[in-house]
Amino acid sequence: MSPRREHFDVIIVGSGFGGSVMAWRLAEAGLRVCLLERGKAYPPGSFPRSPYDMRRNFWDPSEGLHGLFNIWSFSGLAGVVSSGLGGGSLIYANVLLRKDEKTFIREDPHDGGYEYWPVTREDLESHYDAVEKMLGAQRYPFDQEPYRHTAKTIAMKLAAERLGRQDDWELPPLAVTFGNPGEPPVPGEPIRERHPNLHGRTRLTCRLCGECDIGCNYGSKNTLDYTYLSAAKRAGAEIRVRSDVRSFRHEGEGYVVEYVDHSRAQEGERPSLTRSRQPCEVISADKLVLSAGTFGTTFLMFKNQGALPGLSTRLGAQFNGNGDMLAFLSKCVQKGKRGREPRLLDGGHGPVITSTIHVRDALAGGEDREFNLQDAGHPEFVNWLHEGLNQFAILRRFARLGIRLAQGWLGWSKDTDVSAEIANALGDCVGSSSSMPLLAMGRDLPNGHMSLNEDGLLAIDWKMRGDESYFRRVQGEMARVAEVLEGKFIQYPLGVLNRIITVHPLGGCPMGRSVAEGVVDSHGEVFNHPGLYVADGSVLPGPTGVNPSLTIAALADRFADHLIEHSRRPPRSRAPVPEESMALH
Repeated sequence: MSPRREHFDVIIVGSGFGGSVMAWRLAEAGLRVCLLERGKAYPPGSFPRSPYDMRRNFWDPSEGLHGLFNIWSFSGLAGVVSSGLGGGSLIYANVLLRKDEKTFIREDPHDGGYEYWPVTREDLESHYDAVEKMLGAQRYPFDQEPYRHTAKTIAMKLAAERLGRQDDWELPPLAVTFGNPGEPPVPGEPIRERHPNLHGRTRLTCRLCGECDIGCNYGSKNTLDYTYLSAAKRAGAEIRVRSDVRSFRHEGEGYVVEYVDHSRAQEGERPSLTRSRQPCEVISADKLVLSAGTFGTTFLMFKNQGALPGLSTRLGAQFNGNGDMLAFLSKCVQKGKRGREPRLLDGGHGPVITSTIHVRDALAGGEDREFNLQDAGHPEFVNWLHEGLNQFAILRRFARLGIRLAQGWLGWSKDTDVSAEIANALGDCVGSSSSMPLLAMGRDLPNGHMSLNEDGLLAIDWKMRGDESYFRRVQGEMARVAEVLEGKFIQYPLGVLNRIITVHPLGGCPMGRSVAEGVVDSHGEVFNHPGLYVADGSVLPGPTGVNPSLTIAALADRFADHLIEHSRRPPRSRAPVPEESMALH
């Protein structure tokens, strides 16, 4: 007799901004929740840093890779997403901005329009509030020591003033802890949490190391594993990591999910069985929430659409990259006591993003579609890489050092202090200290389409040519920032080939008013499939114009209200989960 299949009230696939919010809300309501995350858990100190470990820090289980970064390359763009408990929050830059109320567009797609949002800013306002509170939003404490000396923040504020956009410069809310409640911010102080986090580890306030985008090893970011997922675990949710969902189907009045358990996989070694032959675990639930991200969820929907009769033909539609664009400011200068001197930007100091310049939408009194420019920090080792680019200069400097040392060894020099000579061998380092990346995101057109190619792999039909005016305006404003900071503007190298790189892929399972317009309704429920929900960036019918994480989380919070209200089983009272039960499966 086969063992009885595990059954839950709700299964959630993915632990990003949609899945984590749903997990906590549903578990708190007393529903029995099982969350499946394909990646690993990353407690403080576990994010790779060495070249050896970074080489293995990518996601492709078929090649023995079970790391953090999942990088996709399509014909018109590349996409960077993550794999790990906490989803995109592990590698995002912490910004929590609300979508402008005027950009909840309601165009008629049947009359040449591009997007229709079946929800409004008013619908989301209370959910925005709830998410900001849960994520512990704090603005960069630019008015206090030592934060007031952050060079890139000073430079962005100055650029906004020189561009006449001083009223549109701001320090956005960040999901980062700079200081304990009621106390002045101090780098590297232990964070006093109200409850233990699911890792059971001490966290530190932001150390200003610029490593937000490769995983914070100090727990300073208020990522989803420390916030929503820890709360969900305390509320009784079962969280299973390294659980890679392969298929789902409707069965009876619920859903059956099959997933591969990677917990016994040998990292760095290819699996002995092909993907199609790997054994699967099988569980079921009354309701299923797909929160695997734009790429992951849309791929799963396409792969399993044969089991979903009546699924909208809009599956794969409304894809966009949230107007993402990357560029670089290089060798900025300023007036000094002795003429022009390098302007310090120091991209390796501070969190990745500290400030933003908002270029207003035509709907809000500006021109054309809105976008935001943001300073982009980076880990300090990037500065070392930058300084190592000019190999000939390095060779010349070290040759001079070698000659000076040889003179001492041979007794030709009486000066035995070579500290200055060694310092000179490192160079002036002004190239890296006066340069930094510049990020943009905004309201591009959601005119891309996702599908499966002949090999059953995800494909995207998207071309920059369809939205050239937007990208030209963004690039022009970036160049103006470089100009007013008296530096060089360097375009993202593949931009000349009309390719972009996005860290905010959106669309694929868009919300709509009907099955003819969208895959899900305004509550995230899939048309014609009661109990099947989607809660991630794929449901957005268009770009947010700002960093999208807060809007995705707010939508998930709203979707949770609907799912709880329509649960067959009334929410039950629950006992608190003892601290020793917080371990992950």
